[in-house]
Amino acid sequence: MADETANENRFARDQQGPISAATAIGMNALKAIMHFQVSMLRMWADSIERLAGNYEKGLEETATAVQEQSNKERAA
Repeated sequence: MADETANENRFARDQQGPISAATAIGMNALKAIMHFQVSMLRMWADSIERLAGNYEKGLEETATAVQEQSNKERAA
């Protein structure tokens, strides 16, 4: 009986090694994937900020042109 229990414990310990190794490999892969996704999100956010800045700049230029045109019409 004691031999069976010892064998069962050894068998359980023997299985934990590969499982923990596979878990570690999976977690390392997940970490790399998460870093990649975060960098892609940062690039996306930078692009959106740049687009918003260009939009504001264009809007200000348009408003300035309209203001100048209305000033010219008033002067004439």
